[in-house]
Amino acid sequence: MNPLTHQIAAEEDGCAVQHILTEVFRMSRSHISRLKRREGGILLNGAPCYSTARCRAGDTVSALISDPPGTKRLEPMEYPLDIVYEDEWLAVVNKPAGLTVHPERSGMGGSVENALTHHFAEDEFVHTVSRLDRGTSGLMTVAKCGYMHELMTKILHTPDFYKEYAALVCGVIEEDSGFVELPLAHPEGSNYMMRYDPDGRSCLTEYAVIERMKDRTLVRLIPHTGRMHQLRVHMAGIGHPIVGDWLYGCEIPETDHPALHSRRLVFKHPLTGARVELEAPLPDDMLSLMERTI
Repeated sequence: MNPLTHQIAAEEDGCAVQHILTEVFRMSRSHISRLKRREGGILLNGAPCYSTARCRAGDTVSALISDPPGTKRLEPMEYPLDIVYEDEWLAVVNKPAGLTVHPERSGMGGSVENALTHHFAEDEFVHTVSRLDRGTSGLMTVAKCGYMHELMTKILHTPDFYKEYAALVCGVIEEDSGFVELPLAHPEGSNYMMRYDPDGRSCLTEYAVIERMKDRTLVRLIPHTGRMHQLRVHMAGIGHPIVGDWLYGCEIPETDHPALHSRRLVFKHPLTGARVELEAPLPDDMLSLMERTI
C-alpha cells in the first residue's frame, strides 16, 4: 500500500509536518504516535523527520498508512465473494445471507473477513466498517488498513455516508412513509437480543413503502442510527416484523433468516473526494418470497 504524499503549497510555507498529518491527512494522534515508531513512517523530502519540522513551499511530506509489520492476519479462505467495488484503500462486498462477517473462532472458520484475507494483498488487512448480521444480505464496506477504517467510521451516520435497506415485512403497512423512534437496549441477561427500553440508546429508522402485497409489504429502510438489530426491532415494534425473523416474531417455514437486504450505498470517498454510489439487486430468496404473496 503506497504512502500518502503531499506537496507543500505556497500558502503552507512554514507549517509544521504535524499540521499536514492532522489537517491534510486527517490522521489521529494515536496513528501519528505509531508512525513515529515505524521506520520511514514520516518523511520530509524522503528523509525521516520530527513532526515539529518546518516545511517550505515545494517540499513533500509522506506518511505510511498501511498496518504495521507484524499485524496478525486471519486464516485465508477461498470463497467466491461478490466484490462490487474495490480500490487501493477500500472494498465493498455484496454479502450473501448465511455467511458471517467475522470468524466464529479467533481468526478461524468461514466468514467474509476470512474470504477477503484470501483476496487482499499481503500488506492489506480486513477492517470491517459496516457489518451485517449472518442472515442479512447486501452491501457492506471494508477498509484495507486501520487508517482508512478511522476515516470511514468518522463519516458513518453523516450526510457523507448513506445506506439503504429493503425488507419484506409481515402485514400491509397503510402509511406510505414514516419514522420509527424507539430507544433500544439489551434485555437483562442477554448480549444478543435487543428490545424497546425507554432508558435505552436513542434510535431512529425511516421507512417508505415500495410495494404492497396481499399480506406483506416491501419497504425501504434508512437507519439514521446504527444500533444492533435496529431495523429488525423497529419494524417489529410497529407491528410489522421482518418476514423470516424468528427472533422478533415472524418465523416462517419458507426461510431461515430475515428478508432484509442492504441494497444501496452512497458515500464520499475520504481520500479522493469522489462520490461512490452502489446498488445490489434483491437476492433470489427475497424475490421468491414476494412471488408467493402477490
